[in-house]
Amino acid sequence: MFVATLITAPARPALDLALAESLRNAWGGGDVTWLAPDEAAEFTLPARPDNLWHVWEDLQRLGVDLVVQPQDGRRKTMLLADMDSTMIEQECIDELADEAGVGDRVRDITARAMNGELDFEGALIERVGLLRGLDTGVIDRVLDQRITLMPGGHELVATMKARGGHAALVSGGFTAFTQAVASRLGFDENRANTLLVADGRLTGEVARPILGRAAKVEALDAITARLGLSQTDVIAVGDGANDLGMLSRAGTGVALHAKPAVAAQCEVRINHGDLTALLFLQGYAKEQFAGAAAA
Repeated sequence: MFVATLITAPARPALDLALAESLRNAWGGGDVTWLAPDEAAEFTLPARPDNLWHVWEDLQRLGVDLVVQPQDGRRKTMLLADMDSTMIEQECIDELADEAGVGDRVRDITARAMNGELDFEGALIERVGLLRGLDTGVIDRVLDQRITLMPGGHELVATMKARGGHAALVSGGFTAFTQAVASRLGFDENRANTLLVADGRLTGEVARPILGRAAKVEALDAITARLGLSQTDVIAVGDGANDLGMLSRAGTGVALHAKPAVAAQCEVRINHGDLTALLFLQGYAKEQFAGAAAA
């Protein structure tokens, strides 16, 4: 048995019951269940529709995300999340680069790396090198003034933890940021790269080994082994090319507002919903969400 989930942007909920019922009827599905009025709904299906991606494209033009997945096992016990442009709305290295006066140059490299056009490790080394001499005090200023949380992050982490889940933040960014973001959102652990510092300034170097695509997969394997979980127990979320390994390995891999080249390689794509979409995909109704209050 499969389940189809329809999700729209929470800030502009416009999911029409007639649309959901029309699709249900066309695919021979079960009754439509509302997970959130006008925002998210689901219905069961006997099989995966052959025209899924044609329908997906049509719904995208209407501002609706569509995911079809097996019904059994969709509720997960571990969240593995990327940070930049996933749990937060920015790329930390781009924000640091703005402070260093090299924002445009670094932002271009970041975009190409996240789209899979450049080797991640080489691109990171090049960008960090451009930050050489930056006062470390800038990091706190960027955290305080430039970094904003992706909507739905508190609800996602809190709800999964309230149900006994484990939350891990695994980033190709930097520990100076993941530690703060993990604390704000309630993650159980975080992994990232470490910026090297001397005399209160960035040296332009990053500690080795660099945490990139392979390291995210290794983190998934290590954490699940430590907790006695399987890969199928994991829901992973990310947006960049360096996330593709963990997204393909996890039981459910979600490309959230992802780069086009990344989304094209993922079965689960959320372009309109926020991080609460990961709860809807697991069958949680909005009234079951925990931790809705902003921190």
